Formats: sequence, structure tokens, C-alpha cells
Amino acid sequence: MDTGSIEMPKSASELPGSQVTPEPGLERRTRRQFTPDYKLRIIAEADACKHGELGAMLRREKLYSNQLSSWRREYAERGIDGLGKSAPGPSASKTPEQRRNEQLRQENG
Repeated sequence: MDTGSIEMPKSASELPGSQVTPEPGLERRTRRQFTPDYKLRIIAEADACKHGELGAMLRREKLYSNQLSSWRREYAERGIDGLGKSAPGPSASKTPEQRRNEQLRQENG
């Protein structure tokens, strides 16, 4: 069997017209931001839902059940202040130990 005449398929980058260009409207997605008043309204509306109505309400509002659970937990723990905007990730302030570790990492490269 002669395998010398068989060409391997070209990679997608070598094929003409295979360059993917994203649509301008789809390039950057942003997260939705909800006000504390909106979150409180949704919690109250969810609490007033009868059996089987909660899913329809969440679909209408384009929310996931874990968002509602998170908002309920935040509201139970810290009240209306818990529903306010919080920065994602760890807090910006570092402990003295963290600053020292970072300094040592930089020195040791």
C-alpha cells in the first residue's frame, strides 16, 4: 500500500476562509447588575408564589434558582445591606504575613 500520495488534512488555520471574526455585538458580554430594591422585590415575589409558580417567575425574570437562594441567604444574614453590591473575589487589604510572603517571592524570583 502506497501512503506517499495520501495528503493529511490541513489544519483549520491553513484552510481559506477559515478565519473566525466575532460579531461586534457579541464580542464583550457584561454581567447584569441588580439593585437591592430589585432583589428585595424578587425575594418577596418568590415568597408569595404558590406551589409550581416559582419556576415560571424565575424564567420570566431570566434568573436562576441559585441566584434567588443566594439573595435570600444574604438578606437573612445582613438585611437590606446584604443585598447591596459587593466586589467579587478576596478583599483588597492584605495581612502583614501575605505582604511578607509576596515580598519574599519577588526577591527569590
